[in-house]
Amino acid sequence: MRFSTGQAFRDQQHYAVTIFGMSGVGKTTVAGLLQQHDWFQYSVDYRIGTRYMGEHIVDNFKREAMKVPFLRQLLRSDSIYIRSNISFENLSPLSTYLGTPGNPSLGGIPFAEYCTRQSQHRDAEIRALLDIPEFIDRAHTIYDYPHFVCDSGGSLCEVVDVHDANDPVLSTLAEKTVMVYISGNERHTQMLIERFRQQPKPMYYSPAFLEEKWVEFKALHHVSDDDAVDPTAFAVWGFEELVRHRVPLYESIARNYGYTIRMDDLPTISSDADFVNLIANTIDRGQH
Repeated sequence: MRFSTGQAFRDQQHYAVTIFGMSGVGKTTVAGLLQQHDWFQYSVDYRIGTRYMGEHIVDNFKREAMKVPFLRQLLRSDSIYIRSNISFENLSPLSTYLGTPGNPSLGGIPFAEYCTRQSQHRDAEIRALLDIPEFIDRAHTIYDYPHFVCDSGGSLCEVVDVHDANDPVLSTLAEKTVMVYISGNERHTQMLIERFRQQPKPMYYSPAFLEEKWVEFKALHHVSDDDAVDPTAFAVWGFEELVRHRVPLYESIARNYGYTIRMDDLPTISSDADFVNLIANTIDRGQH
């Protein structure tokens, strides 16, 4: 959805918006605020963790539980059940399943297994994004929400081809929603990196980028054995590399399919009207 004027955007009877950008820029915060003002909030990560990777996550819990003799017997006799308690605010079950490659004694998983889980996440994210038209309809026809906001994952730019005008995911999102990129500046980038250093978490990498950075990291640290890699050190280093890699991809999506708002503008949003006005003003300034 593209508009010639901000007023044309304001005049819509029903808004449908996809918010995208780096993990930590405020997508979920904005989506949560809109949800409080009668917008249907669709979390791509939640959909991934419940609909498309739920069984993988729970099976991993069970593998760990089977290592404990007491729980092993209860599981095998079907005396207990284990499930994931994932939520919009707590995506830890999904992050824990993705894991980080490296030394098992430091919490790492084998690189081959890590790649398998990354592939599962990629397939799940694409499916979750392609589910958006269905959920826009469900938001209106079942739940009677007038408006819809998609809180996309930070890896949106990794599962699409920004150079393909017919990319199925981007074409679907652009046709059904207004795509809004939340951009930061160098200060914000450093803030996100420092925050990640304090609380590292698993991330999704495109296959070629992951392979390249895995080889590069081992060379930098003079490590030849995958199991000798410090998983936390790789996660922190990899995140900074990933941030730099993703920015031009996000910018390309915004330029070709949507609009850009600044992370600095988010504190000015206290209602859905503020959000609508911010986008409308952005359209009038021609900031694609």
